[in-house]
Amino acid sequence: MNAQKNAQRAAVRAHFRRKYQLSENWTDTNHLRSVGGKVFLPHELSKMIHPETKPKDEGFNLLRAFQGLTFSTTTLSGRKHSRTATPIPATSGSQGACRSRNPFFGVTPERALCMTAAGTVADEKLKGRKEAQGVRKRGARAWVQSFEEIPHTGKYGWVNLMKFWRQGYFRQLHKHMEGTFNALGPIYREHVGTQKTVNIILPSDIAELFQSEGRLPQRMTLKPWATHREIRQHSKGIFLKNGEEWRSDRVLLNKEVLMSSAVQRFIPLLDEVARDFCKMLQKKVEREGIGQKGKRSLTVDPSPDLFRFALEAICNVLYGERIGLFSSSPSLESQKFIWAVEQMLATTPPLLYLPHQLLLHIGASLWTQHATAWDNIFSHADARIQKCYRRLSSFQGQGSKAEAAGGQYPGVLGQLMEKGQLSLDLIKANITELMAGGVDTTAVPLQFAFFELGRNPEVQEKVRQQVRTSWALADGDPLVALQGAPLLRGIIKEVLRLYPVGITVNRMPVKDIILQNYRVPAGTTVSVCLYPMGRSSDVFDDPMRFDPGRWSSGKGGQRISGFRSLAFGFGARQCVGRRIAENEMQLLLMHILLNFNISVLSTEDIKTTHTLILQPETPPKITFSKL
Repeated sequence: MNAQKNAQRAAVRAHFRRKYQLSENWTDTNHLRSVGGKVFLPHELSKMIHPETKPKDEGFNLLRAFQGLTFSTTTLSGRKHSRTATPIPATSGSQGACRSRNPFFGVTPERALCMTAAGTVADEKLKGRKEAQGVRKRGARAWVQSFEEIPHTGKYGWVNLMKFWRQGYFRQLHKHMEGTFNALGPIYREHVGTQKTVNIILPSDIAELFQSEGRLPQRMTLKPWATHREIRQHSKGIFLKNGEEWRSDRVLLNKEVLMSSAVQRFIPLLDEVARDFCKMLQKKVEREGIGQKGKRSLTVDPSPDLFRFALEAICNVLYGERIGLFSSSPSLESQKFIWAVEQMLATTPPLLYLPHQLLLHIGASLWTQHATAWDNIFSHADARIQKCYRRLSSFQGQGSKAEAAGGQYPGVLGQLMEKGQLSLDLIKANITELMAGGVDTTAVPLQFAFFELGRNPEVQEKVRQQVRTSWALADGDPLVALQGAPLLRGIIKEVLRLYPVGITVNRMPVKDIILQNYRVPAGTTVSVCLYPMGRSSDVFDDPMRFDPGRWSSGKGGQRISGFRSLAFGFGARQCVGRRIAENEMQLLLMHILLNFNISVLSTEDIKTTHTLILQPETPPKITFSKL
């Protein structure tokens, strides 16, 4: 008997959760399962879901309007500023049976106007007015709600900023997002310091956002970066541009880094670096490892070597030459560059929420550290660019620079300079951004990839068998080898699903759009939150399982529809360096799996932290055993 009563109440609560788009409650789900999912409601509960008669529209009544309000202890207001406040939509299926308990008036009568937590009036008269104004979403049952009714974490930006600092959310922003989606549902607003965003998680909403981005997609500008360029009088690369200026530069860069012809040119350079990394690791294992000769193993933190690999690889692609980071004594300048990138990434997030012009004016140490990091990045990149420029200029008058260089690919820089369609300042700006963005964003995912392969040996062996077969058939062609081993791409997608480098992708829609039945005005910053999306059971089957095969078409795996693999963004503003990064990581994994078995000391989940990118709190130690 108690089980049936619990199930009846659970059914009513579940009805209103679905109606008002709230998250599922597992206790109620278990109550329903205990009776086989079939519940017969008594008359008094059934009336709450299906009122017997339409409430008569008696016009506006001031007393009844106040009876619908919930008063807080600090202010008599129809809007409840609560982190968990969720608006209750007025739906065409509802007949106004809004019951809310009020500390002053008790239970609100059914006919009263019901003021919801977000301050909206659910009344038949207002419904008719909305219908006349044509705000009903096509094909939807619920009436479109206003922007202000979107659930939010608090409307006072500076109060929220202090809470962020006090509770350490800057370092755990990805966990904060995951928890907030669990509490508020698939959409919420956030106002922290100077930043205002609408955060979403579901692929259907992401598709709506993509369709609204227009010919010139707008993204949030990283103002600390832009301010540095302005005060140092540097040109801005495409990462910091919007509008026609962005488009004209982007079209030219796409030809050199994204098109298949460009990929075919730079893959041999990436493969060369990946092979040399494996040779360096083999020597290290033989020299420092344990076990029999030829079968030694070595447990190390691979992150320092992976950062050197990433910098060596991106420089080889950009400049068409190696910088020698795998030698026994790599240059101090290159190590300073890696440190500068890490400092830049660490100081960016807090500056996004603060008035950085004020910090610049008062000489705050946070801004000074950030600007100094960028100065070092530009200094290192400029030295590389100048060296490459002198080398390529010496080939003038000898036909094309590529031909004069012995037919070798001169790198992205050489290609851009030879074509002459971008000014030298713009070339420098974009090459510097690619170089700064091409180190941590590949080195860190490779750490996570080694860890997941190490704690999932059956997955590792399955991928290795596919790689061996493909490599044997490729006759030494790295591009053919990658095409024959789709699980390598699956590894990258799985790693970036669980550990996205950038935890958000943002756009500013060029027109008003409807997300989760809320109207979002044009120009609003809408953030797609990748970390919680990748771990959501509403988006992925068994989301915590590391399964590269889920991305393969057919073969009994989960069929993945669109807007679920977004670590490199989407549309015209997807990451300009994605083809470099994807192939760089796949090639290294391919050569590692051909030469080593990977294992880990602990299979416990890695604790992660957020700077501007997601990374391990402590890099995992990996054991490499020679095959």
